[in-house]
Amino acid sequence: MTRDFLIPTLKGMEVRLTPDQEAFIREAIDAGRFQRAEDAVKEALSLWEERERKRIEFLATLDDTRASLGRGEGRVITPESMRALAEEVNQRGRSRSAAEGQAPR
Repeated sequence: MTRDFLIPTLKGMEVRLTPDQEAFIREAIDAGRFQRAEDAVKEALSLWEERERKRIEFLATLDDTRASLGRGEGRVITPESMRALAEEVNQRGRSRSAAEGQAPR
């Protein structure tokens, strides 16, 4: 059985797949993951769309963070500040452990 891997589903747009992509889809169909090549392409586009939405959200967050730093809010992270923060957290943990060890049971 020969399958046609020309996908004419995007409002008249034709998408030509590479031989490797065709083989990949053929394997997925043979394994029962998809019924048709179009289903595989729709899944791929859906995943791409989701990834792009997350990328846009991340870039917006990054812009917000840069603006916050520009206003003097937050703190700039450097290797030295990370070491100081790690030491501060470790010290709080040691203090908490010591306090719990002295508490009555």
